Amino acid sequence: MLDKSIIQKSTSERKLWSQFDSLQMGMDWDEEDIKKPQILIDDVFGDSHPGSSHLIGLTNQVSIGVYEKGGRPGQFHVTDICDGCAQGHDGMNFVLASREVIADMVEIHSSFVSWDGMVLISSCDKSIPAHLKAAARKAIPTIFVPGGSMRPAPDMSTSIKAGDISLREKKKDAITAEEVRDFKLTGCPSVGACQFLGTASTMQCMAEALGLALPGSALIPATMRDITAMARKAGRQIMNLVKAKITTKDILTPEAFYNAIVVHAAIGGSTNVMLHLPAIAYELGIELKPELFDEINHKIPHIGNIYPSGEYPTEAFWFAGGIPMVQWLLKDYLYLDVLTVTGKTLKENLEDIKKDGFFQRIEGYLRNYGLSREQLIKPVETTKEMGSIAVLKGNLAPEGAVIKYAAVSENMMYHVGAARVFNSEEECHKAIIEDKINPGEILIIRYEGPRGSGMPEMLMTTEAIVCDSRLNGSTVLLTDGRFSGATRGPCVGHISPEAATGGPIALVEDGDLIELDIKERKLNIVGIKGKTYTSEDVEKILAERKANWIPYKIEKRKGVFGRYTKYAVSAMKGAYLE
Repeated sequence: MLDKSIIQKSTSERKLWSQFDSLQMGMDWDEEDIKKPQILIDDVFGDSHPGSSHLIGLTNQVSIGVYEKGGRPGQFHVTDICDGCAQGHDGMNFVLASREVIADMVEIHSSFVSWDGMVLISSCDKSIPAHLKAAARKAIPTIFVPGGSMRPAPDMSTSIKAGDISLREKKKDAITAEEVRDFKLTGCPSVGACQFLGTASTMQCMAEALGLALPGSALIPATMRDITAMARKAGRQIMNLVKAKITTKDILTPEAFYNAIVVHAAIGGSTNVMLHLPAIAYELGIELKPELFDEINHKIPHIGNIYPSGEYPTEAFWFAGGIPMVQWLLKDYLYLDVLTVTGKTLKENLEDIKKDGFFQRIEGYLRNYGLSREQLIKPVETTKEMGSIAVLKGNLAPEGAVIKYAAVSENMMYHVGAARVFNSEEECHKAIIEDKINPGEILIIRYEGPRGSGMPEMLMTTEAIVCDSRLNGSTVLLTDGRFSGATRGPCVGHISPEAATGGPIALVEDGDLIELDIKERKLNIVGIKGKTYTSEDVEKILAERKANWIPYKIEKRKGVFGRYTKYAVSAMKGAYLE
């Protein structure tokens, strides 16, 4: 039934040009549809990867929910791309840039006519932040629907087993064809985001923690009925937001971003959140400084036990209560009066979800695996580790750098080593495969920042290190590029200023001594050619090198890649296009 209390936003536009109505009715819309509140449903459905191939089903469920409440949905699609498929070749250079393009396309879809509300549906690394950026730009009622979690691989493993498989494939007689085939058949056993707390799963959690996704919707197993029910519920709820005139500007407040960073610290999420949350906040005129992330990570208990910084896959985390359980346990650290897409505050949502029996109802799934909630989400009072990521600064990273220390062993929290410098990930990866790296060295991959090569992730190389028994546990990787959320070990990324803009990382030479001090949040060049120098002397030598520095020759670029590498801001600001 048409809710006459809602005045359709496009009414005045329709009176300007009668073809507007005629064009819509040239599809499967009728005369009643063009009078209803109209809801844009924008997803990233396509055959790009398992995180997107199932989304049309969720879009259809949202549409049913919109119809149930008297609205008319319009389905739009902008297929995303996959880091996993782009791994190790030039396709990876386009992945971060795709965030900007998807956001722009959703903005275009949501702006060419006046929609009354919007529902955005995605699962993975760049599409979720793209959708959240677009939502931040548009002050209209909006709900985000996460695409859920992939089923675990055999023995509760994840698709990141690809690191070990791929490394051994490159070494003579290190793996059998049967092992490779077995992984290919079982590594990704269903649709949904990969089974670890990488950037895809982390950003699903961030959407919920920001208040833009319905409570309990992040990381639902993508093959369960719960995810279709949640999508249907989102379709109904967007109509309630339209009637209440609650927009993204009411929800995405500084307090909401603070809450999201708290949750991120608690679960041990991807370092790429340091790119995405600031970029989303920028769309609202909110500045999220790196220091805020570090401040929060100093005081928030790391209670999530989720791979790769923990033991278990994301499906099990949802069975343990997911983001609502984390928020319940961390109530004393959160702004509970923030508004969410339920139309209620976070405090009211948590009370409702507890009364509903949500935690008890899904905990039984954990018992199917012989697990308890406390194994996935540790009690706050027993947790000793604070936070999960750190912002490092020093003469190598004046603007900052990022490390996920939750995935670093205690013996590597402090390390001094000799630099081995590479001007691309490919060069470094080849040296690892050919056993040309010595344990204890500090590998530097530069010219891989936003202006250098579009800021690709280094998962192929980080996995090569941790899967090499000679190097694992002793070798550090530093880069102005970024990492996968699955990265393990002492890996420092986002070093800024980047090499392409003449940052200090461009001046490092083989044999220079680098000091990594995670607990003190320091990253410094402390020696030259194997000999320790004072900080003053190091600065003088760096100044001399800078005076003689010749920028690395980069080929002429065009199209979206050319635009991104020409105009992207520093990684420590979010690597967005101004």
